Amino acid sequence: MFGFGQLIGILKKDPKKIVFTEGCDARILEASSRLLASNFLHPILIGNEEEIMVAAEECGFNIRGAEIIDPLKYDKMDEMIDLYCELRKKKGVTPEQAAEILKQANYFGTMLVKMEVADALLGGATYSTADTVRPALQLIKTKPENNIVSSCFILVRPSATGENEVLAMGDCAININPTEDELVEIAGEASKCAKIFGVDPQVAFLSYSTHGSGTGETVDKMRNAAMKTKKKYPDLPIDGELQFDAAVSPRVARTKCPESPVGGHANTFIFPDINAGNIGYKIAQRMGNFEAYGPILLGLNAPVNDLSRGCNASEVYSMAIITAALA
Repeated sequence: MFGFGQLIGILKKDPKKIVFTEGCDARILEASSRLLASNFLHPILIGNEEEIMVAAEECGFNIRGAEIIDPLKYDKMDEMIDLYCELRKKKGVTPEQAAEILKQANYFGTMLVKMEVADALLGGATYSTADTVRPALQLIKTKPENNIVSSCFILVRPSATGENEVLAMGDCAININPTEDELVEIAGEASKCAKIFGVDPQVAFLSYSTHGSGTGETVDKMRNAAMKTKKKYPDLPIDGELQFDAAVSPRVARTKCPESPVGGHANTFIFPDINAGNIGYKIAQRMGNFEAYGPILLGLNAPVNDLSRGCNASEVYSMAIITAALA
């Protein structure tokens, strides 16, 4: 089962570079200091070099060896502006407009990933989710087989056996009210993400109904989405619609859905909308004593992830490892 040692082992074999868009933030600096003490992930801090060094010194963090890039002094800015204009030519962006936009750390950092100066990006310590996702959608864009960007949370809790209990939940952060076809994509991406963290996906499409016990538009949506996902991913154990108790409790599953391939032991949960997903993962985090890692953005051509503005340095460090391991 999942442990950060596995991801660090992957990165040690192939070290990556990760962009932090908020280079002066104390949490970013502390996480960068920890990463610099290792040799598996190299931070790139965006911002004014003098301001970043002063901020690090005031906080007592050693960031010697970190790469610091100031958008106002970047020696390849002309090349970046040209590429930005090419990527946004349908919007008629001029070089002058591009130069102004690229002064913003979120856009500048995303372009560093696009130009392969860095392998991944982590932002959101002070930016909103939209301000992290928007540049990624515009510049890095979705994979050819994907139509949307979605998200997944990985929830980890030590179990009595000594192994971690690991769950995947999607989409809890990006798509407000996904369609049936979007739910198929969310389930596929969440399952791939779960595998990276050592989870053998057992996928449950959640509802207030189990196999027709209730009726309604969202019940139909989840049932139909589950059927479509089974057709697209015939090797994945999938079922829906399922109530949460039927999905996780063997006793309840024996009563409500005795023939379900995942009933009673689901570990990858697909929610009908962002309301249910966001509430669900936070209940697990706050009342179930799970550590929640995410949102992990899925479907992009390169790994870009969003931090909670309420994050701490330990969460930044963990999310940096997760993000880079997806590269």
